[in-house]
Amino acid sequence: MDTFGASISEAKNITTGNPYDCLIEMEGFKCRVDDMISKVDELEQKVNDIEIFFSSTNKRQNNMDKGNSSTKDKDKEKHVPSIKKQNKVATRREAAAAKRMQDLMRQFGTILRQITQHKWAWPFMQPVDVEGLGLHDYYEVIDKPMDFSTIKNQTEAKDGTGYKNVREICVDVRLVFTNAMKYNDEKSDVHVMAKTLLEKFEEKWLQFLPKVTEEETRREQEEAEAQLSMQLAQEAAHARMARDLSNEILLIHVLNLLKRLNLLSFQLYDVDVHLEELREMAVKKFRKMTTDEKRKLGAALARLSPEDLSKALEIVAQNNPSFQATAEEVDLDIDAQSQSTLWKLKYFIEEALEKQSKNSGSTSGNENHNNKNKRKQESCDAVAKASKNKKPT
Repeated sequence: MDTFGASISEAKNITTGNPYDCLIEMEGFKCRVDDMISKVDELEQKVNDIEIFFSSTNKRQNNMDKGNSSTKDKDKEKHVPSIKKQNKVATRREAAAAKRMQDLMRQFGTILRQITQHKWAWPFMQPVDVEGLGLHDYYEVIDKPMDFSTIKNQTEAKDGTGYKNVREICVDVRLVFTNAMKYNDEKSDVHVMAKTLLEKFEEKWLQFLPKVTEEETRREQEEAEAQLSMQLAQEAAHARMARDLSNEILLIHVLNLLKRLNLLSFQLYDVDVHLEELREMAVKKFRKMTTDEKRKLGAALARLSPEDLSKALEIVAQNNPSFQATAEEVDLDIDAQSQSTLWKLKYFIEEALEKQSKNSGSTSGNENHNNKNKRKQESCDAVAKASKNKKPT
């Protein structure tokens, strides 16, 4: 944008100097105008590409309603519950699982009552009276004391510190008996009573175990399904976010392109105005070309390559609509041309001959003398042939 602004200011400042320099400045400024036009065309192409993209997107969305694969994917996304809804479902599922486990623990309570009502259960109903019985080494042997009154309190706890799983109760029941067997001698009554009750408990536990296993399997399946559903919900949320973000970015890009396009359009209009002023100013400053200069100009035309000669004739045609630059034979009257056309021709011819000279010098440095003479002769023949078809006078 700064370059374009500088070009406009340059056009405003070209008010002095000889007409030939003014013509050169005007041609350079025209090249910058051409660059601006190409950039405008490029921006318009980008805008068109994005419009086509949005148009095709809308068509795909319309086709979705008719049942193509994209519709199925979008419908599938719609049917995936949101993360918030998944969390609510998870809460209800966990509550239901906890309720089922509570039912299992109540059923397990029947086994506990059968064990605790046994005639040999009395030593294990309350915590061991370590001080009253003088068992000074009890805590050295037993790491975690346990009894059925403690198990009962833990089962009935309402403050959230109670048992969460029936297996936890099973572990503590075993601990009651294993502690007694560990501390008391094998031949003691307490040891024998504990061993007998433990065997009865294990027998009843094996009968109850399938219910526990079934519930645990169901819990694992539900958690796996919940995890998959949550993953799908997260992916769907990410897809929606990505799609919304992509559309937003594209929209911002289009708006920015349109802003740049409008700005360039205003600048281009300003450039056209100043370029026209520059042309008028340059024509006014052209001095009249002398007869000798016109003669030299006609001679220089004959030295141009066929391609450059065609370009030179096109310059004449630009300011003289009746002149047929592409005709089989061309009759160019140098004296009949305007001063601006003559000076444009002079500028173009000098530049073209300079390029021809450079190209000729570069080629001669890399090739032998015979090839150079051959190409020179071919070039002369081509110029002669062009001059034969298009004869400036």
